[in-house]
Amino acid sequence: MGRLFGTDGVRGVANADLTAELALGLSVAAAHVLAEAGTFEGHRPTAVVGRDPRASGEFLEAAVVAGLASAGVDVLRVGVLPTPAVAHLTGVLGADLGVMLSASHNAMPDNGIKFFARGGHKLADDLEDKIEAVYEEHRTGAPWARPTGAGVGRVRDYDEGFETYVSHLLAVLPNRLDGLKVVLDEAHGAAAHVSPEAFARAGAQVVTIGAEPDGLNINDGCGSTHLGLLRAAVVEHGADLGIAHDGDADRCLAVDAAGNEVDGDQILAVLSLAMREAGTLRGDTVVATVMSNLGFKLAMEREGLNLVQTAVGDRYVLESMKENGYALGGEQSGHVIVLDHATTGDGTLTGLMLAARVAATGKSLADLAGVMERLPQILINVKDVDKSRVNTSGELAAAVTEAERELGSTGRVLLRSSGTEPLVRVMVEAADIEQARAVAQRLADVVKSALG
Repeated sequence: MGRLFGTDGVRGVANADLTAELALGLSVAAAHVLAEAGTFEGHRPTAVVGRDPRASGEFLEAAVVAGLASAGVDVLRVGVLPTPAVAHLTGVLGADLGVMLSASHNAMPDNGIKFFARGGHKLADDLEDKIEAVYEEHRTGAPWARPTGAGVGRVRDYDEGFETYVSHLLAVLPNRLDGLKVVLDEAHGAAAHVSPEAFARAGAQVVTIGAEPDGLNINDGCGSTHLGLLRAAVVEHGADLGIAHDGDADRCLAVDAAGNEVDGDQILAVLSLAMREAGTLRGDTVVATVMSNLGFKLAMEREGLNLVQTAVGDRYVLESMKENGYALGGEQSGHVIVLDHATTGDGTLTGLMLAARVAATGKSLADLAGVMERLPQILINVKDVDKSRVNTSGELAAAVTEAERELGSTGRVLLRSSGTEPLVRVMVEAADIEQARAVAQRLADVVKSALG
C-alpha cells in the first residue's frame, strides 16, 4: 500500500479515493494508536471534529464520528469551521485528538482528513505511519477491540466553537482596524462566516465575496488560488486591501489598493518587521521554505534578520519553529504561522495581523510590502507523470545541472513532487523573467518525457 498520508493529511476524490469506509477505519486506527501511545491514559478520551462546507464532508464527518465513538472516544462536533479553529479548539478544550475534514485549496470533488494531536498540533510522521499500519492490519482481517455499553463514545454538538475562536482572534490582535475598508474573499469555504465577523468586530468596514458556500462551489474561481475577483473588487470598492483565503482558511494571500498581489513571502516580510518592533520575533529569525522567493532572502539579510529554510510544507516550517523556539514562519503560498497564537497556519489571523499593521503605521499595503522585491519566478505544474521518480531520473538530473549552469548565481531551480496532488512542480527563478520562463518550460518538457 502506498503511503496514504501526504504533507497535509489524507486527500483524494471523495467517495472514490476517500471513502466513508476509509474515513471510519482511519479514525478507529487513530484512536487505537493514540491509546497505545498513552495519550488517553487515566481519562476518557475526547476528540474535536470539524469540516469545511463541501457536500462530501457531511457523510465523511458521519463516518469519522462513528469511527471515533465506536472506539470509545467522546466527540465534540463543531461543524463548519476553519482548520486553524479546529486546531485551536483541540488545544483550549483539552481534547486528545482533533480531526478536520477538508481538501484545503483543492477543487470540490476532493476532500481530506487531517488529524491533530493533543494541544492542536499536527501528528508527527511516525504516528501517521503507525495509524496507516494499524488501519491496514485491521482492514485485511484482524478484528478491532470494541467497547460496549457505557464504554462507547458519546457525541454532541459544540456550538460554542465559533464564538470561542473569534474571541481568540480578537484577543491577540495588536490593534484595531478602525478606518480600514477590507474586501474578504472567503473561497465559499470554511471561513465564510468567521472571517467577516472577526474583521467587522475589529473595526474594519468589510466587503465580502465568495462567502456563500453551497457545498459545491468551494474554491470555484475564487479564493487564494484565483485572485482575479478579489483584485477587481478591491479596486471597485476603493478598499485599502483585500484578503483571500483557501477552502479551509489555513492560508492567506492579499492584494493592495491597486489590486496587486501580496504573496506569502511579502506577508512574512511585513509581519517580521512588525514583530521585531514589538519585541516578539524571537531570535530575530523567520522560518520559510526553499520555495521562498530569492527577493525575500535578500530583504531579510538587508533588514538584519535571520532566515531559516526548510523543505516544502508548513508542517516542516512548524517543526523547525517548535524545535528552535522561533515565533514566525510560513510559505509563499500563504501558510503563515504565528506560533504564540496558533499551532498551524491561520489565514484569518494572518489577514487580521496584516491589516493591523496597515492601520497602525498609516502606510499603504503596497508601501509595506515594498520591503522586498520579488524576483521573477516561474512555476509550472507537470501533471500525469510518475512523481516518485523525480529524484532518481538521470535524464532529469542532467537537465537540472545544465539549467543551473545557465542561470549561475542570479537564479535557481527547484523540482519537487507535490505532497497533496499527482504532479511535479518545476520552479525557476532568474533576474530576467523571459529567461526564467524559457528554462522552466524546457525543464517541464524534460519532466514530461522522462517521467511520463
